[in-house]
Amino acid sequence: MANGKDKNNGGNLGFEAELFKAADKLRGNMEPSDYKHVALGLIFLKYISDAFEARHAQLLAEDPQAAEDKDEYLADNVFWVPKDARWSHLKANAKRPEIGTLIDDAMRAIEKDNESLKGVLPKDYARPALNKVMLGELIDLISGIAMNEGGDKSKDVLGRVYEYFLSQFAGAEGKRGGEFYTPRSVVQVLVQMLEPYQGRVYDPCCGSGGMFVQSEKFVLEHGGRIGDIAIYGQESNYTTWRLAKMNLAVRGIDSDIRWNNEGSFHKDELRDLRFDHILANPPFNISDWGGDRLREDPRWTFGVPPVGNANYAWLQHVYWHLAPFGTAGVVLANGSMSSNQSGEGEIRKAMVEADAVDCMVALPGQLFYSTQIPACLWFLARDKSNGKRGNDTLRDRRGEVLFIDARNMGTLVDRTRRELSDADIQKIADTYHAWRGEKEAGKYVDIPGFCKAATVEEIRKHSHVLTPGRYVGAEVAEDDGEAFTDKMQRLSAQWREQQQEAARLDTAIEANLNELGYGG
Repeated sequence: MANGKDKNNGGNLGFEAELFKAADKLRGNMEPSDYKHVALGLIFLKYISDAFEARHAQLLAEDPQAAEDKDEYLADNVFWVPKDARWSHLKANAKRPEIGTLIDDAMRAIEKDNESLKGVLPKDYARPALNKVMLGELIDLISGIAMNEGGDKSKDVLGRVYEYFLSQFAGAEGKRGGEFYTPRSVVQVLVQMLEPYQGRVYDPCCGSGGMFVQSEKFVLEHGGRIGDIAIYGQESNYTTWRLAKMNLAVRGIDSDIRWNNEGSFHKDELRDLRFDHILANPPFNISDWGGDRLREDPRWTFGVPPVGNANYAWLQHVYWHLAPFGTAGVVLANGSMSSNQSGEGEIRKAMVEADAVDCMVALPGQLFYSTQIPACLWFLARDKSNGKRGNDTLRDRRGEVLFIDARNMGTLVDRTRRELSDADIQKIADTYHAWRGEKEAGKYVDIPGFCKAATVEEIRKHSHVLTPGRYVGAEVAEDDGEAFTDKMQRLSAQWREQQQEAARLDTAIEANLNELGYGG
C-alpha cells in the first residue's frame, strides 16, 4: 500500500483491492477461512479504536473529566476501549513475539466493557500456529487505513474495507463463502426494488449482514436518517453471526441480531414481530431442515412445505413475518418457480391466488460464489390493493404479477462470476417502481423479452408456473425500416457474393501451394 496519497484516504476505487492484495500476501499457507477471522478482527479493532480516539479527543477539549466516563461514549454509540486495547498500544508492540497475547487481551477487555460485543470478537491470536511476524505486518498494514481521517470518513473507509474483505474471502472460499456472503449486486437489486426508507427491516438468515449494510446506505443516499429504520435478524451459524455483529458495528448500525443453532424454523427468535421490509437469501434447496417436526406450524399459511426441500418453508416464514403493508424480496433457486414435487405446485398456486406474489425476477447465472445454480427473486406483498409506502399509496395491483427476465443482463468479472451493473440494477428497479405506480416513476409498459404484467388468468393458463420466460415472450427485432422481401433479396445477394469470394480465395491458395511444391 505504499502508493502515496491513496494510502490513507481510500478515495480511489482500487484502494480496497490493493489493500486486500497486500493482506493476502501475508496469509502464507493459512486457509482463507481461518485468515478471514484474523484480518477482519483486526480491521474491527482498528475501527472501534479510531472511533473511540476521535470521541476521546473531542471530550478532552470540552470536559477532561468526561473523557474518562464510559457512559459518555456508550450514549454516543461509541464503544469504550480500555487503554491497553487501543490500536496505538498494539501498533507500538506489533514487532514483539507476544503480540498475539496482547491482541487477545485487548479483545477480552473490549468485550468486558461493552455488553453488545460479548462473545463476538475473535480471541485466538496467541495460538502457536499463528505466525507472529505476519500478525505484526498485518497490524502495520491496517494502521495505514483511514489514518488521517476523522469521524464519519474514517468509519466509512473502514466499513468499505471490511465489506470488500468479506466479499474477497467469500470468493476464495467458494462454496462455503456463499454461506456468509450474498454478492453486492444481488443485494442491490433487492434494496433498490424494496426501497427500505423507514420501518423495520428483517433478514431471517442474515449471514454477515450485507442486506442491512446496503439498506442503511440506501437510506442515507436518499436523504433519510439512519434512525428511520430498525434492523432485526437471525443467524444459525455462530461464526457467521459474529461476522455480522462486527460488520454492523463497523458501520455504526444499531441492530437486534439473534443467534441460536436451531435456526429460524425451529426457534423463531422474533416470532411475534412483523416487519415492513424483509430481505433474505436463504440456502437453496435445503433437504435436512427438520420439516418433519413442524407439520402443524401456523406459519404454513398456503400449505405444509415438503420435508425434502425448505424453499417453500422460507417463503412462508417470510410472508408470516410481514407487517400489514410489508413487502419482501427472497433469493431462491430457479426450481422454486416451477416445481411440482411434494405439493410445492399447490402451495405456489395458493400464493398466487391469494395475491401474495408481487413480482418475479429471473437472474443471470454465475452471480454467486457458492453455486452455479441459476437463481430468481420472489417479491411478496401483504397488501397489493393500495400497498402503502411511507406516506404514498401505490396502485391496486391485485390479480396481477410483474415478470422480469434479467437472464441476459450482467457482465463477467472473472472466469466464473458475473455481476449486474448499476445500470442493470436501475433498469430492473425502475420497471418495478413504474408498474407499482410510484410517483415520478414514469409509465409502465410491457417490453417483449424483458418484462410483462400478467393477470392471474394468464398465470392459471400456465398452471401457476412463475418462470418469467414463459410470460415476457421474445425480444422484438429492431425495425430498420427495410421491407422483409427487400432485406431477404439483399442478404441473399450478399451471401452469394461471399460464397464466390470464398471460392476465389480457395483457388488462389491452391495455386500458391502448387507453386511452392505443396499442391495436392
